[in-house]
Amino acid sequence: MKANIHPDYDYVVFNDLASGEKFLTRSTVKSEKTIEFEGATYPVVDVEISSASHPFYTGKQRIMDSAGRVEKFKNRYAKFGKKN
Repeated sequence: MKANIHPDYDYVVFNDLASGEKFLTRSTVKSEKTIEFEGATYPVVDVEISSASHPFYTGKQRIMDSAGRVEKFKNRYAKFGKKN
């Protein structure tokens, strides 16, 4: 492999905005913001969802009212199928 072509791989804190969970890992992502985490200062990246808040990993599904949406759609567009 060629030398010096890979990005820097360093410690970064990911902050899950949905759950408030923070975790330290290594990544190539860069950030200007920093945070004090476990006694040291690290760059921080805010993410909207992570394994700490994603329904697949937490097992908590939000129930959507799909039947209500379908009925709303049918009521709204029912008049377009009729001929005058």
